[in-house]
Amino acid sequence: MEQYLRQLISIEFTDKKEVYTGFLIDYSDDWILLRNNPVDFILDGFVIIKNKNIERIYRDSDHEFTEKVIRLKGLKTNAKDIIPIKDFNSIISFLDKKYGVFQIAKKSAKSAYLGKLIKLNDEELIIDFLDTKGQFGGELSFNPEKIRVFEFDTDYINSLKLVALDHKK
Repeated sequence: MEQYLRQLISIEFTDKKEVYTGFLIDYSDDWILLRNNPVDFILDGFVIIKNKNIERIYRDSDHEFTEKVIRLKGLKTNAKDIIPIKDFNSIISFLDKKYGVFQIAKKSAKSAYLGKLIKLNDEELIIDFLDTKGQFGGELSFNPEKIRVFEFDTDYINSLKLVALDHKK
């Protein structure tokens, strides 16, 4: 992993069809932090991926070209992007304090859940669900062991946070 730090990479899984592409910012035994590159030459938020069932991590000539364009555009990743990823609780605590709303996904890419933290303990994570209309819609409970991905600070999430704030007025 060390050889990929601050470079654009893709991560494939043995049990998921979804591929994540982004700049590798940091990693631990259990988690990988990427500055998300969802499409073309765009950076949009961050992704923290559980280091589980990874089939391969790679970088090819397409990655090199995309990285070059992103850097020419002046988009950067830097030290302020480092987020504590040593364990699940430190990730949730940081996301709750700094971003408020985050998205979680389990193994299946069919659905992801946005929300803000209500409660966290060893058995469950409870969030106040943020729906696609920017309204908080009640509690959802998750087993922390089943959560594979966190996304935050994306345009989509930040847009729904704005709508939610507007609803409060």
